[in-house]
Amino acid sequence: MRSEHLGLLLLLAPAWVAAQRVDPAARPIALAEAVQLAQQHSPTTVQARNALRTGETAVRQNLSQFLPTLNLSYSGNQAGGTQFVQGTPVPVSGLPWTYSRTINSTLSLFDGGQRWYNYKAAEAALDASVSSELTQRYAVALTVKQQYYAILAARESESAALAQLEQAQQNLRVAAAKMAAGVATRADSLQAAVGVGNAKLAILNAQNLVANANAVLTRLVASPVTVTAVEADTSAAAQISVDDDALGRLVLDGPAVRQSAAALTAAKATHKAQTTPYLPTIAANASYGQNPKGSQTFNFGSGPSSLSTRLGFSLNYTIFNNYTREQQLVTARVNEDNADAQYRDQKLFAQQSLTTQLNNFRTAAQKIELQLLTIQQAGEALRVVQQRYSLGTAALLEVLTAQTALDVARAALIQARLDARIAKAGVEALVGRDLP
Repeated sequence: MRSEHLGLLLLLAPAWVAAQRVDPAARPIALAEAVQLAQQHSPTTVQARNALRTGETAVRQNLSQFLPTLNLSYSGNQAGGTQFVQGTPVPVSGLPWTYSRTINSTLSLFDGGQRWYNYKAAEAALDASVSSELTQRYAVALTVKQQYYAILAARESESAALAQLEQAQQNLRVAAAKMAAGVATRADSLQAAVGVGNAKLAILNAQNLVANANAVLTRLVASPVTVTAVEADTSAAAQISVDDDALGRLVLDGPAVRQSAAALTAAKATHKAQTTPYLPTIAANASYGQNPKGSQTFNFGSGPSSLSTRLGFSLNYTIFNNYTREQQLVTARVNEDNADAQYRDQKLFAQQSLTTQLNNFRTAAQKIELQLLTIQQAGEALRVVQQRYSLGTAALLEVLTAQTALDVARAALIQARLDARIAKAGVEALVGRDLP
């Protein structure tokens, strides 16, 4: 490779990087705003909020069963034609129009407690919906945070790749100068040029990661324009200031555990409600009616009216209904057993997940400290071997090896920071609250 070609490559490299940068029109959005928008527009949170609406309606509907029913009816009928009287057809006698106005009310006096148990089951189901809505909100928040932190990590990768490119360009300049002086081979220049190309590819990969994460974040927040993470210092590592015992108590009161507990309460109430068909039911029924005198002009009745009132009580007991009660009772018992097992497993799963997330967080924190030290060591090693290469006491391959070690350490630091942030977000999703 001739020296003028190497000089042209060095001249074009900054312009190539600038041309490959991601869309600058992306609107920066704060993490809190992104989470809020995603929770507002996500299909899962919308469905959870709608489940709350139907749950509240179910509670009101079951509570209203303790009130009497009330029906109002109004009717008008016309009679005509002929009828047989002693075998002879004669016209129908009487008024052609008849009317009635009736108010009817029914109240269940005793049903074995079925209405009460159904009401308690509806309340428990509503509690489960409340916990489910909170679970979905923090699940969406976790997804948003993962993409948001992915953008920050990709930007860190881009910065690291830019530093890699700057170092590769320096290696190329040194190799070109040494080749011009006749103290280096063409292979050194080619190796240095490959290093520049690899650095460019690393920049392009990082920018692609930013663009892809921006696209995902844009969909999550339902934005009509592309959004991205706010430009900020991303070097600060995530911290969890709550101790393990407190986290253990919080996770057992987390939304997923509360949802399972409410589901168990609902299943128990439903089980009790299915035992009530073995008891008799008592109901009261009352009605008040008027039958106005007929009218030829159908003016809804006129003139004097006959009155009718009724008050009655009824007792009903089902002796046999083809094992329907038995089947429903067995189903309720099975559902209660399943809900109890699910509740027990959910508590254990929450504790297991907390242990996993905390271990991931602590491991990532240790990796961050180690990689910071490794970067210092790799940077110093690269500086030394570059000086040796400039003096002719080291080969370019040693420089490239040291540069690769530094690049790997930087990438490991970026990944460790991302792992720590995501692990903290996972803990927040488990406990259903933001941690300091």
